[in-house]
Amino acid sequence: MTAPIALQLYSVREALAKDFAGVVRQVAEIGYAGVEPAGFPGTTAQAAGKLFQELGVAVPSAHTPMPVGEKQNEVLDAMAAIDCKRIVSGLGPDDFKTLDLIKRSCDRFNEANAIAVAHGLTFGIHNHWWEYEKIEGRYVYQVMLEFLDPAVVFELDTYWIKVAGPDPAAIVIEFGSRAPLLHIKDGPAVKGQPHVAVGDGVIDVASIVKAGQGHTEWSIVELDQCATDMLTAVARSCRYLVGGGLARGKS
Repeated sequence: MTAPIALQLYSVREALAKDFAGVVRQVAEIGYAGVEPAGFPGTTAQAAGKLFQELGVAVPSAHTPMPVGEKQNEVLDAMAAIDCKRIVSGLGPDDFKTLDLIKRSCDRFNEANAIAVAHGLTFGIHNHWWEYEKIEGRYVYQVMLEFLDPAVVFELDTYWIKVAGPDPAAIVIEFGSRAPLLHIKDGPAVKGQPHVAVGDGVIDVASIVKAGQGHTEWSIVELDQCATDMLTAVARSCRYLVGGGLARGKS
């Protein structure tokens, strides 16, 4: 069975800041079965949680800071407010420039994972292109897998994998059940160029979806920035994925 479709709300962050509730209602009306928050522009986690529940949209995951140190309670409280069980975080390119830095980054991820697990949550990592570049003859992600707790899962951003060079479908197959979440986006697969509606770019989305069958729990559309109107592209992406049998929309 194909995975349900969610929208990473970072895609519509500018509109959310002006009318969070109105935009999320539009997202639900378009047909998205879930949403993945990345902060709560213009509102609170508590208000957002009530809105998601009212609209009947699931919250399969949320992008948050790592739940460590002074951020721990803030992140855990927000997750409870939106009834979400999966934290997703990441780090920047400077955190993976050497093997020692990769190990230190994994130590930080493992600390976040331990806190998440202790509170009944799952911790996942979202990638960009830098985790799929090579250091000393090996891909960064391969080094990460050596140092990470096996309980840490992955949200594979299939677009950034393609930008870096590897075949996204092959990576999805390699990770298997360790990657229950896929970020689906489209565009020219060139750094610094805007994204387009899913189906309008160079990404072989069908091969990625096929590669994840049996493991993918959610396909999550994300457009970091867009060459066209964002909400139009968000709607077009949903139509392409659901209409093409590549994802399940809101019932």
